[in-house]
Amino acid sequence: MTDPNQISQMQPLDWRDGDMPYSPQFGDHFYCQTDGRLECSHVFLAGNGLPERWKIAENFAIGELGFGTGLNFCETWRQWKGVRHAGAALHFTSFELYPMDRASIDRALAHWPELDEERAALTALWPDDPQGRVALQLDEQTKLTVVCGAALHNVASHETAFDAWFLDGFAPSRNPDMWSPELMSAVFDKTVGGGSFATYAAAGFVRRNLQTAGFVVERRPGFAGKREMLCGTKG
Repeated sequence: MTDPNQISQMQPLDWRDGDMPYSPQFGDHFYCQTDGRLECSHVFLAGNGLPERWKIAENFAIGELGFGTGLNFCETWRQWKGVRHAGAALHFTSFELYPMDRASIDRALAHWPELDEERAALTALWPDDPQGRVALQLDEQTKLTVVCGAALHNVASHETAFDAWFLDGFAPSRNPDMWSPELMSAVFDKTVGGGSFATYAAAGFVRRNLQTAGFVVERRPGFAGKREMLCGTKG
């Protein structure tokens, strides 16, 4: 029997300025209009203390809310390859309700020539009809799993915890379910002791939900003139 929490449908898309995907359902762009790749590095990687933490890690697990175009994964994989040591492994798991098709991922990521190698590898393996769990072995040290369907159930029922979280749903004002107290609690439960999160979001209710879940939350300067972002740890 198919699990209803792992049933997904393709992401409805508009395209702005040629190659920037926009969700008409949520009324929001998929990433910062200034430069989504640099935003990923500033918010999600630096906000989680990466890539410094990888230099001593044997096995590192990242959880993400919102796979979108795969931009965060590709930039993370690119930086991971630059610092990883022999025998280390990265498992990147993303929870996505509306997975994109291959052509849309390819079109969006083609904006960044820095990611040409990662884009080509990802799209070569991406299924025509992503459903359930999409598990891809990108190289000997890097695995990607995209869990398609409702985030709350799929995070809460996930079998392992994560060292770091990228919280990258659409804007809280447009997609509040991705920032709910219940989901933030599930994220906390699926974080290892001493693990971390980072997000571009700085809305008061997001901060309070993360704190109520148990995270120690810190405000930091956001990307491209955005006043604040949030990051934190599980004690």
